[in-house]
Amino acid sequence: MWETPVEEQAAAEPMKRPADLFAERIVAASVMRDPDLIDTLADKFEPVDFSDQRYAWIWHAVDEIRNNHPGGPIAWFAVDRQLQKWRAEKYLPLIPFSGVELSAIYDEAEPASADFWAARVTKAAAASRLVGLGLRAQQAGMSAAFDPDTDLAAVQSDLDNVIRGEAGNLPTLVGELVDDALERAVTPPSTEDRIPTGLMDLDALTGGGFAPGRLIIVGARPGTGKTTIGNGFARAAAIGNSLPTLFSSLEMGRDEIMNGILSAEARVPLHQIIHGKVDDVGARKLVKERERIAPAPLYIDDATSVSLPSLRGQVRHLVRTAGLRMVIVDYMQLMQAPKAESRQVAVSALSRGLKLLAKEFGIVVVVLSQLNRESEKRQDKKPTIADLRESGAIEQDADMVILIHRPDMHEPESPRAGEVDLIVDKHRGGPRATITAGWQGHYGRVTDMAAEYSAPAAPAYGEEAA
Repeated sequence: MWETPVEEQAAAEPMKRPADLFAERIVAASVMRDPDLIDTLADKFEPVDFSDQRYAWIWHAVDEIRNNHPGGPIAWFAVDRQLQKWRAEKYLPLIPFSGVELSAIYDEAEPASADFWAARVTKAAAASRLVGLGLRAQQAGMSAAFDPDTDLAAVQSDLDNVIRGEAGNLPTLVGELVDDALERAVTPPSTEDRIPTGLMDLDALTGGGFAPGRLIIVGARPGTGKTTIGNGFARAAAIGNSLPTLFSSLEMGRDEIMNGILSAEARVPLHQIIHGKVDDVGARKLVKERERIAPAPLYIDDATSVSLPSLRGQVRHLVRTAGLRMVIVDYMQLMQAPKAESRQVAVSALSRGLKLLAKEFGIVVVVLSQLNRESEKRQDKKPTIADLRESGAIEQDADMVILIHRPDMHEPESPRAGEVDLIVDKHRGGPRATITAGWQGHYGRVTDMAAEYSAPAAPAYGEEAA
C-alpha cells in the first residue's frame, strides 16, 4: 500500500458532492480509541468512503501502528507521529490534521456506535459517486466523440460500482461450507427455481429444467430449427409455467414470432396463419388458445441491433419490474459485438458478458448460435461442439451446449424423418446425452417422444462422459 506515493487530490468540482463530515470525524476518532474496529467494520466500510481524505489517513495510520504494536487504544500523538513520518517521506499527499486538531478529534470517539456512523459515511459516499457518475455521463453524452457502445458500457459499469458488494463478496473458510455440502449430497435438490424446457427428457437430464445463473448455448446450422427450439423454451416457461421470459430476436420480427407461438400452441399449420387461410375449425382453436397466451409474461423484442449493454439494460429493468427468469437471444452472431482488435476477441467478450449477465441477475440465458459448415462435410452430418463459430470462448463460458441435428434434412427418406436430436455436448455438473424429440415443423414446435427418461450412468472418475 505504501510503495508508491499517492497523487494529489483532483481539483474540486463545481457541484458540491454529498458528504457527512460529522460522521467521518466520529469514525476516525473511534478507530483511534478502539483499533479493532478496523476489523469489525471491514465488511461494510472502506476508508475510501471518507470525503475528507485527512480522516482516511488517520484510519491508515491507526492500521499501520496496530500492526506494529498490537493491543489497546492508540494515542492521538502516536497517530500524529505516524502522519508526520509519512509526510516527511513524501507518502502523504496532503497536510494532515495538527496535533491540537487530532487531540480534539480523539475526544469525540464513540466506539460503541461506530457502525452507525460508518453506515452514514458509506451512504453519503454512495450518493457522491452517483452524482459523479451523472456528471461523467453528461460530459460523455455532450461530447462529439460520444460512442454508444463504449460510453454506455462504461456508465453501466460505473453504476454497478456505486454501491459496492459487502460481506457476500468476502472469501469463506471451507469449514463453513462443508456441512452444507454434505447435506446437499444426501438431499435431492429442489426444482422450484428451475425453468422447465417443455421437453420431459431434457428436464430429466437437467434435474427439472435449466438452473438460474446458467448460460445455455443452442447451436445449429441455418434452417435446422434453432429458432423453433428457442420458441419452445420461451413458451414452456412463460405460457406453460407463467415464468417471466424475454425473447430477443434479431432475425425475426415480432409478427413472425407471434405467428409461430400461435401455431405451436393451437396446433394450426403455420403456413395457414401466415397466408390468412385459417378455416373455422382452426380459428376456434386460435381463439381458445388466446386465453392462455395473452396473460403470459412473455416479452418480445425484435430490435434489429442488440448490444450487450442494451440487453443488460432490458434485463435489469425486467428483473426489477417483472421478476424476469429467462432470456433467449436469437442469435449470437447477429448481436453487436464490442469493439476489439479481432472478431475472436470481440466474441470472447460477448460470450463472457452473457455468462456474467446470467450469474449477476440469477437468470437463465439461452443463446442461439450458428454452426460452421464442418458438420456438412461429415458422413453422418452430426454437429460437434467444435462446430460453434468462434467456439473457443463460447464453449468455455457455456454451462450447457445443445446441438441440433435433424436426420431428414440431409436424407428426406430417412427412417428417422420427423425426429430431431438434441445433442447435449457439454453439461457442466451433469452427464452428456442425446435426446430425441418429435419435429413438427408445420406447427413450428418440438414435442416429447418418450414417456420417461433414464439418465445414463455417471462415468467413473477420470473417464469421459458418454
